[in-house]
Amino acid sequence: MSDPTATQHETDDQHGVVFPRDAQGRRSTTAVGRAVVADALRPVDPAGARAAGQETAWRSDYLVHFRRLVEAGVGGDAVTIARAGLDSLTSRLVCRQHDGEVPLADWPIDDERPATTEVVGAGEPEPALSLPFRGGRLHGDALRRQIDRWIVAGVVEPSVADAVGAVLDHPDWLRLEGRTVAVLGAGAEMGPLVPMLRWGARVAAVDLPRPAIWTRLLDQAHRRAGRLLLPTLVEGTADPGTAGADLLADAPTLAAWLAEVAGADQLVVGNYVYADGATNVRVATAVDVLSTRLLAERPDTALAFLATPTDVFAVPSAAVRASTRAYDDRSGTAKLVGRPLRTLSGGRLLRRSYVAGADPGINDSLIPQQGPNYALAKRLQRWRATVARHDGGLVSLNVAPPTRTRSVVKNRALAAAYAGAHRFGVEVFEPATANVLMAALLVHDLHTGGGPAHAEPWQDEAYAAVHGGLWRTAYAPRSILGMAALFGWGAARR
Repeated sequence: MSDPTATQHETDDQHGVVFPRDAQGRRSTTAVGRAVVADALRPVDPAGARAAGQETAWRSDYLVHFRRLVEAGVGGDAVTIARAGLDSLTSRLVCRQHDGEVPLADWPIDDERPATTEVVGAGEPEPALSLPFRGGRLHGDALRRQIDRWIVAGVVEPSVADAVGAVLDHPDWLRLEGRTVAVLGAGAEMGPLVPMLRWGARVAAVDLPRPAIWTRLLDQAHRRAGRLLLPTLVEGTADPGTAGADLLADAPTLAAWLAEVAGADQLVVGNYVYADGATNVRVATAVDVLSTRLLAERPDTALAFLATPTDVFAVPSAAVRASTRAYDDRSGTAKLVGRPLRTLSGGRLLRRSYVAGADPGINDSLIPQQGPNYALAKRLQRWRATVARHDGGLVSLNVAPPTRTRSVVKNRALAAAYAGAHRFGVEVFEPATANVLMAALLVHDLHTGGGPAHAEPWQDEAYAAVHGGLWRTAYAPRSILGMAALFGWGAARR
């Protein structure tokens, strides 16, 4: 999740979606990110737009502007902000082909589409939802009790019990009859491919043509109960050496392929892609092109996203009250130590998370080390979810918990912070638990029209949020990041 450079220079291997060249011939991610945030704010917050557009230290000070995007959207302007942000980003990035660059709107479909292979699993479908947890699996009432414990601990929002409970009550939902789920970034640890194959669903998998990825995915497909569709060079050949496709270069062509393999099924497009640095924005934009083209061709297409918990969210007053109580009720030792630490740090350490009584509160869990490109890529997905839902589409967007994925733990500072997070009431999930839980929430959304209807987009995002405690901890998350890392450094090294 690191973002080591603010400006990406041209390299020979850049292809597909790329940042535009500036007047000096550079592909500046800073210039684009700053402009997109300013454009998103401009219709509703001209002062915020001006501040973002004139920010001279974008790499370090982008945090305040991404927070302002959320604050400005509360009260009815979130859809306007989302549309403006999407229009700005997709009009600025371009598609680089062998014969030049074209606007994303003119990105053509390749004459040669991928061939298709279908693998039918030999296993029996899992008859009901079960959740991997601490070396075992939780079923039925045991799973309900664990969710209740998470609710009491402030790890998840109470509505998670309603959503997961509905899936437990309707085990037939798990097979997703009449739907083909396209898992983009099929090899992602947080993606739903494996649980959906366990449940017997029909899944179209898209990931890079790397044999190591497809060896693992094909093994899962053969052992599970579902049907796996994959793009290949040779029709009907399940060979890891010929499987896969590059979304960054072939998004329109893959959109056409998905429309074809889905047939009469409802198509669900699940976005689980991730890349380092500027490439994360590029591949997120490529997926957005794919999604919007499918929506234009097949309006009943459903969109699915996982929101990162390390972002800015408007949160319900109940979360604000819980955090306020936790702050007021902290131990005498915590109060004694906290005062001098706040003073010596200029107020940066151990701060309150919210103004007491805020409704909604603004939870700012952005992590500076993740960088502005990561923030923009994830915000793009939230913007698309907001617009698609407003326009009548079926959307599943759920806040996923902090999770020990490879992309997180390879960053030593984040790995250490995650190892020490429990000292501040934040629970970090194992990938096996997180991905099944989030897949279950997706199943719920697909069978309930995207979940309950709410008056504002922030309320849709807050429903069934699995934030790991970041919304309800006593302290503003960024004000405990360094201390959590200090406490967890030894454990992370082990």
